[in-house]
Amino acid sequence: MDGELSYAYAVVRPTATLAEGPLTGITGVASGEVRLVGAGPLAAAVGSVPQSDFSEAALKVRLEDLDWLEQVARAHHGVVEFLAARTTVLPLRLATVYMDDDRVRGVLQQGEDTFTHMLDRFADHVEWGVKVYAEAPRGPAAPDDADQEVADPGRAYLRRRRQQREERGAAWSEAAEAVRRIEAEAGEVAVELARHRPQQGQLAVGPGENVANDSYLVPDRRSDEFCERVRRATRDLRGVRVEITGPWAPYSFAVLTEPEAQGEARRP
Repeated sequence: MDGELSYAYAVVRPTATLAEGPLTGITGVASGEVRLVGAGPLAAAVGSVPQSDFSEAALKVRLEDLDWLEQVARAHHGVVEFLAARTTVLPLRLATVYMDDDRVRGVLQQGEDTFTHMLDRFADHVEWGVKVYAEAPRGPAAPDDADQEVADPGRAYLRRRRQQREERGAAWSEAAEAVRRIEAEAGEVAVELARHRPQQGQLAVGPGENVANDSYLVPDRRSDEFCERVRRATRDLRGVRVEITGPWAPYSFAVLTEPEAQGEARRP
C-alpha cells in the first residue's frame, strides 16, 4: 500500500497455530495488525507502518524522541514475547523496516541458513539478565566528633572524603567479586554470555552504581537452577545488589552478521 512500509519483528518457523497470515490477539507498532509472511521453512512477523514515521530520514528524527521510542519498543517487545510464548523466536532489532512484504520474503530466502541455525540454537533456551550494583555511600558520612568538626572543619571534611573513597573502593571490589562468582556459577548452567555496557543516568534504576550488565542464554528447564546459583554466589557479599530479570526471548544473542541476514532495512 502506498505510504506504508513493512516492519519486521522477528523470525520464526511456521506452526499449526502460527500459520501465514494475520495473527489474532496481538497489536504491533503504530497500533497495527501483525501478520506472518512466509518463505519456505521460515516466516517473519510483520506489520505495516507509515512511511512518514519509519523512512530512513524520518527515523533519524524519530529515534531522538524518547517517548515515541519507548512506545515503539514496548509494542515491538509485546509482539516478540507473544511469539516466544508459542514457539522459538529470533528477535530482530528495533525499527527493522523494508519496502514491502516481498522484500521481507527475499531476506528470509537469502538468510535461510543463518536464520535456521540461530533458531536451532535458541530452541528451548531463554535469556536471563543479571545486573550487579555497587552500593557505595552517596555522600560524606556525618562527623563522629562534633567538637573536632567545629575546631577544624577542613580536616574533618577531608577525613570524611577519604572514608567515602575507601568505602566506595570496597563496594566496587565486592561488586567485582560478585561478577566473578556469578560468571563462574552461571557458567555451569548457561551456554552463552553477552556483556552490555553498564547502565548510567536515566537508564540506571534503583540505588547503587551499575558495574555489570550481563545476559545469559540458559536452557529453559534449568532456569530455576540458574537463578538460585546467581543468588547463592553473592549471598555473603556486602555493599552489593544483584538484579535478575527474565526470562526473555534471546534478544542479546540474536546478532545477525551475514549481509543476507541484514537485508536492506530502512531503505524504502
